[in-house]
Amino acid sequence: MINEQLQKAFSKQINYELYSEYLYLIMKGLFKEMNLLGFANWFDVQIQEERAHAMGLIDYIHARGGIVEYDKIDLPSIEGKTPIEIFEQVLRHEQTVTSKINELYEQAENIKDRAAQHFLNWYIDEQVEEEDNVNGVLTTLKLIENDKHALLMYDKELAQRTFQAPTIG
Repeated sequence: MINEQLQKAFSKQINYELYSEYLYLIMKGLFKEMNLLGFANWFDVQIQEERAHAMGLIDYIHARGGIVEYDKIDLPSIEGKTPIEIFEQVLRHEQTVTSKINELYEQAENIKDRAAQHFLNWYIDEQVEEEDNVNGVLTTLKLIENDKHALLMYDKELAQRTFQAPTIG
């Protein structure tokens, strides 16, 4: 059985993962409006990943005999209009997700819930990958900042990204 305090913390993280999905859905729309469909595809994959992250946490709570506590999801605000500004926000967001996963792990550690710690190791590794992925896009965007032809070529590259369903835990 999952500890009640940890169940609440997991539920809070589920809601944050769903917020991330919502944020990326809005960002996808911005790139569609810019006619950068490869970038929109990049966000499609992120949307699916965030949903998978939430589902993994939901499945974990249920496997431990707990109940998921859902909350309202606030409307995310977008802080920029250019690809670089948007991806700078994405990086800040992923860094926040990393800190929230670390806090969740610390809670599991404090109550000595080894199963939760083991499960959360996957999320810790995933966040390293997420931040690296976003950093890669952002670095490329900064390199090609004033070159519209290069931006369109990079857009075509991002159109090739596909979703691979993760094996969580």
